[in-house]
Amino acid sequence: MKETFYEYVQKRGISRKDFLKFCTAITAMMGLDASLTPKVVEALETKERIPVIYKHFQECTGCSESFIRTAHPVVADLILDMISLDYHDTLMAAAGHQAREAAHMTKEKYKGGYILACEGSIPLADGGIHSMVDGKTQLELFREYEKDCMAIIAYGSCAAFGNVQAAHPNPTQATPIYKLTNKPVINVPGCPPIAEVMAGVITHILTFGIPELDIRKRPKVFYRHRIHDNCQRRPFFDAGMFVESFDDEGAKLGWCLYKMGCKGPVTYNSCANMKWNEGTCWPVESGNPCLGCSEDNFWDFGPMFTTLAQVPGTNIIYNPDKVGAAVVGAAAAGVAVHAAATVVVEKMKKDKDTTTSVADQQNKGVSK
Repeated sequence: MKETFYEYVQKRGISRKDFLKFCTAITAMMGLDASLTPKVVEALETKERIPVIYKHFQECTGCSESFIRTAHPVVADLILDMISLDYHDTLMAAAGHQAREAAHMTKEKYKGGYILACEGSIPLADGGIHSMVDGKTQLELFREYEKDCMAIIAYGSCAAFGNVQAAHPNPTQATPIYKLTNKPVINVPGCPPIAEVMAGVITHILTFGIPELDIRKRPKVFYRHRIHDNCQRRPFFDAGMFVESFDDEGAKLGWCLYKMGCKGPVTYNSCANMKWNEGTCWPVESGNPCLGCSEDNFWDFGPMFTTLAQVPGTNIIYNPDKVGAAVVGAAAAGVAVHAAATVVVEKMKKDKDTTTSVADQQNKGVSK
């Protein structure tokens, strides 16, 4: 029997106070109400750490690069404490047959009880020969570990949707993980994904089971809002103030990047809330429009730096030039109305003062 998370951190000298602080932080990160913190504490105190086998397929390893830069909790907490990462193609000290034995032992010992984390899509064309390891196709390797796992986390857009490998004409017939299995699949897309989302998903499985998913098998807690709805440039969109080129004055002032091809209105992710690099920045904040990397088929969705033809949620074709003009027109009209109203008020005040003055003179008996 594997030890619990709490037993493990106790052996490492982590105090009870720090353990509770960790539980509070991870509860907030999962978007759960603070009242559920005791359940998180109970789960981490009593449940065994989850064995995880992490496999790479057809990808660039950028998702792992993002994963090891998670800050809340730091990767050491996540990998060494919360879960039992028994095998990772790139993050482990063992190599060769020793590494393969570690994965095999986990697979045999925890049948039906381990998580298979996949990074990358599976090439199927020509019998899968376009990417092979140790004489085996990636589909064969996937089947070897998929058949006995409890659930699969498809980490990154390559594993979730195929990503660039599956872009037209998709010469290797790159296929996303969920199309190859009947096991529960949790898609964590992004190119790369936000590291803390992976941490949150694993914690949710450990404490409450598989999180609620949307129609694209993404955990709703992290993918329920559009980038557009939480973007700090949104006020400029509403005001009709758009960047026209990457070096214009609007770009320097942080105006909306919609005209530069921003896919924020059609992309669901937590980028604007959680950000990267310990919550300090994200692409749109840095001046690059959202590319929609957490959506299915984003490489074939359309030119990256071309304005969207329509904003979802409306039945009309959206023209940012007209919106801008309308806003400016409304503002001009507002100024004119305000000016006219000011003249009227001033005139009424003047008439009142004159009337008051005449009445005062009459009361004093000096008026004829």
